Amino acid sequence: MAGAVKLTISSAVAAFVRPGIPVDKKMAGIQTAPMMEPFERVTLLCCLLKDTEPAVKEAAVSAFSALPGEVALSYIQSPDAHPSLLNELARHHYGKPEVAHALLATDLISDQAREFLQRQHAPAVQPDSPPLPQQVAESEDESPVDDDASPDDDYPCASDEMQDEDVPAIDEDDEQFLSKYKIAMVMGIGEKIKMALTGDKEWRAILIKDANKLVSGSVIKNPRISDAEILTILKVGVQNDEIIRLICANKEWIKNYLIRKALIACPKTPLPNALRYLATMNEKDLAGYAKSKNISSVVATQARRMLLSKKR
Repeated sequence: MAGAVKLTISSAVAAFVRPGIPVDKKMAGIQTAPMMEPFERVTLLCCLLKDTEPAVKEAAVSAFSALPGEVALSYIQSPDAHPSLLNELARHHYGKPEVAHALLATDLISDQAREFLQRQHAPAVQPDSPPLPQQVAESEDESPVDDDASPDDDYPCASDEMQDEDVPAIDEDDEQFLSKYKIAMVMGIGEKIKMALTGDKEWRAILIKDANKLVSGSVIKNPRISDAEILTILKVGVQNDEIIRLICANKEWIKNYLIRKALIACPKTPLPNALRYLATMNEKDLAGYAKSKNISSVVATQARRMLLSKKR
């Protein structure tokens, strides 16, 4: 590894990290980071990773961990990249093969970081191995609903044997969870929105229940939220129409059979969406909807029609 390198930050980054900067300004910086150039974005978030204010540190860690691979690569390939920041990228983004490859190809990372990356990726990723190709983006075109459509026509994963996912529950009595809950109680709406967009799983579990629709809706926009969390949100009941709209608009979530199934059962799901998802259900679930009194009568009637059509 090279000798000590001085970290120089731009005025744009300094505006959020100078001594005496208030917490709300730092949180605003985390929110602004995605609009910055990759080099400044990485620098800003790294500077805030060690902040003494727990809420700022938590938000910075979440935002830094959610950095897109291309942003990390841009920083790594910069001639002005700093060793300490590269080590942080190794610590938070070791799971991305292309990032690990780029880090192993530089002599700026520490020996400990290099050994860690090699342990994680050997023998799949070595310094002289080519970066993995980017996945081809899937088409966003949606086909129209057909009464006779089979579950696999539009979406994958619709087998009759599919069982509900095991969703790990968050321990709401855990000391760390309670600490975050207390912080949330004194946060302003703006701070809650920022934390909803960048916070970890515990923050999302807290803020999804917030009475303010802007706060709970922002949780759904958090790039780290998982399919399992979306399924849990739908199962416990959704009071915010905006949450349902955002879930329905996300094509990746809608590919999940269990999420579509939960949306059909949700009374706040727009009827056109519920009918579309109904066309992808297997016969066992269609039979359940046909007999159910807990869903829209229109959906139940359509389920009966589809069952009759399949039996002909």
